Amino acid sequence: MVRYVPRLADGQRVRLAWPLALFRLNHIFWPLDPSTGKWGRYLDRALAVLGCLIFVQHNDAELRYLRTEASNLNMDAFLTGMPTYLILVEAQFRSLHVLLHFEELQLFLQRFYSTIYIDPRQEPDMFRRVDGKMLVNRLVSAMYGAVISGYLISPVLSVINRRKDFLYSMVFPFDTEPLAVFVPLLLSNVWVGIVIDSMMFGETSLLCELIVHLNGRYLLLKRDLEESIQRILAERRRPQMSRQLRELIIETLRQNVALNQFGEQLEAQYTVRVFIMFAFAAGLLCALSFKAYTNPMANYIYAIWFGAKTVELLSLGQLGSSLAYTTDSLSSMYYQTHWEQVLEQSSNPLETLRLLRLIQLAIEMNSRPFYVTGLKYFRVSLQAGLKILQASFSYFTFLTSMQRRQMSN
Repeated sequence: MVRYVPRLADGQRVRLAWPLALFRLNHIFWPLDPSTGKWGRYLDRALAVLGCLIFVQHNDAELRYLRTEASNLNMDAFLTGMPTYLILVEAQFRSLHVLLHFEELQLFLQRFYSTIYIDPRQEPDMFRRVDGKMLVNRLVSAMYGAVISGYLISPVLSVINRRKDFLYSMVFPFDTEPLAVFVPLLLSNVWVGIVIDSMMFGETSLLCELIVHLNGRYLLLKRDLEESIQRILAERRRPQMSRQLRELIIETLRQNVALNQFGEQLEAQYTVRVFIMFAFAAGLLCALSFKAYTNPMANYIYAIWFGAKTVELLSLGQLGSSLAYTTDSLSSMYYQTHWEQVLEQSSNPLETLRLLRLIQLAIEMNSRPFYVTGLKYFRVSLQAGLKILQASFSYFTFLTSMQRRQMSN
């Protein structure tokens, strides 16, 4: 039972960055390799179902804790359990969507790495440029690693202090004191933490990589078109210039359409999960910022988590805005093909007319920029990330005012 191994068009294995290399080990969010046999697929599905059942059990235990603290009107304790519960529910929705589209995800990744992913051997400069845009995302991954490390150290502290504490704020409907019950539950805590943490940084890393490499392909398309046009103008084969430019634009349009189709696949694959991610972001940031504000030293994990989530949203939004800017400039790219110089020097009026009609068609085809969206409700852009931060700050000020009112009473 092997997870899918990304390979380039020539079969060369892709060297994944460390966040994606870790994410590839996540058996819920990363698809199987096509070579996996029937029984291996059955086993993988059985493990996925078992994982979903563990998610449901944790959901019930954490929700019981929240209900208990809410009935006691203990807002500080209530918000202690809120971040882990929100990310757990988010992970349940996202994992369910992935499992329902497991085969499509494998085919989508296979197409990405074989046709869209920029090969560093062929385009080293563009690859370095694209890879440099992922540095912020890798910082976010490291911050998420620090967050889960803070939770995973809890069992060690519990052993030292001779206590039986779980990693998260939970209330079970049965006695958890016997070791035969406590140890499996604690191990399930560890598994849930690792799976969800790798989901948080891994899926965002994958989405960012998809966006930056697609953006890089559009930039390569523009570069190749400009270089080819300069060669046509330099050669000055006057009877053939219009035909040469027209054939060049036709070939560029074919590549352009292929990239647009991949963008549509990207949208179809991630629109639901992006919507889920952004929908939970404001509430999560609000709870994290409140806990970090009330007791920064004791709640340093929440502060790191808040920073990681904030940078994650802004970096993803910036990459989405960059892709939109690049695709918005495609219509200008076709208009600036120096057709007016070809028109002056060409001696074939029929080919010139065909060329002008083709340029008009190319401009119309690329009249709108491409955005990754969340169910068409919002666009992944820097503006969307800033709006989420504004909303979370509004919730935060509301909670702090409630806390002051409770303290005054």
